[in-house]
Amino acid sequence: NLRDSTMEKLANKGNGNYAYIDTLEEAHKVLVDQMGGTLVTIAKDVKIQVEFNPAQASAYRLIGYENRLLRREDFNDDKKDAGEIGAGHTVTALYEIVPAGLDQSLSSVDPLKYQKGAQPSVAAESQELLTVKLRYKNPEEDHSKLIEIPVTDHGKKFGEASPDFQFAAAVAAFGMLLRDSEHKGSAT
Repeated sequence: NLRDSTMEKLANKGNGNYAYIDTLEEAHKVLVDQMGGTLVTIAKDVKIQVEFNPAQASAYRLIGYENRLLRREDFNDDKKDAGEIGAGHTVTALYEIVPAGLDQSLSSVDPLKYQKGAQPSVAAESQELLTVKLRYKNPEEDHSKLIEIPVTDHGKKFGEASPDFQFAAAVAAFGMLLRDSEHKGSAT
């Protein structure tokens, strides 16, 4: 009778971590291999915000993290609690993107009646696909720092992606299959 959501809430409230250990191998992984990253926090209240260039992406959808979403205005609010990153930890976020020019949308939201979408800025004319903004606090500080990183699509095919990316995409597809997601496409 595993209550994963309850464990996640407890870990979040205490700025901690949790793990489900069901085998000796899992216990070794969690309590030996990953313990250093759990005990040594290198950044606290880590927040990530992604802005897509409308000239490159007509629609996008974050896959997963539904229970971790922050309001847009909370990104700059240093009082809002967010996740911690330990030594050796990584965070992976996957987005489904519809390239600009394709007549397809991931949203079922009706167009606005009284206003038109914002006009693209000069930066939208660049070849950048998106900008990742990362806000974090050093473990002993109360004020966050901001890092902005533009990302360009180099047009590589899925078969040319790194093995880590291919594995992450397979895990995401498997999760959509388990949930019988409307977004699973042709995954089997």
